[in-house]
Amino acid sequence: MSPTDADLEQLAVSVGQHLRAQRDMLVTAESCTGGWIAKAMTDIAGSSAWFDCGMAAYSYEAKQALLGVRPQTLETFGAVSRETVIEMVSGALVNSGASVAVAVTGIAGPGGGSEDKPVGTVWIGWKRRGGYARAQVFQFDGDRDAVRRQTVAAALGGLVEA
Repeated sequence: MSPTDADLEQLAVSVGQHLRAQRDMLVTAESCTGGWIAKAMTDIAGSSAWFDCGMAAYSYEAKQALLGVRPQTLETFGAVSRETVIEMVSGALVNSGASVAVAVTGIAGPGGGSEDKPVGTVWIGWKRRGGYARAQVFQFDGDRDAVRRQTVAAALGGLVEA
């Protein structure tokens, strides 16, 4: 079942509370969600205390220019891969003043899927400045909106867990 707007708001509030308590700033690096995670975070009043910036990097060129994803990574593994999301989340920290980052890349559909990466395949990465990146693959069901909503929820949920 796809999360509601209220569910996403509740998650964003929780993430914001954790970030504020830790005196952390967040950066987002988003492909398939197109900035939805950043929107969810900045919908919360007072978010300037813990939200630094968001980068929506949809194309290969944007992933390279904004996030430092290497062309070889994209050529070898594709945009929807563990390797790419790790470079995205790491690059987001390098190119921001944030201390915590989340990155997402996936296939929201309805097209673009393949046998090895069907529609709904999403990689999410999380990283703290100076730490190691953590990445996880998800297989979400539903239409484009449902896949994107589930991605936002999983990304925010991972920040709360971290």
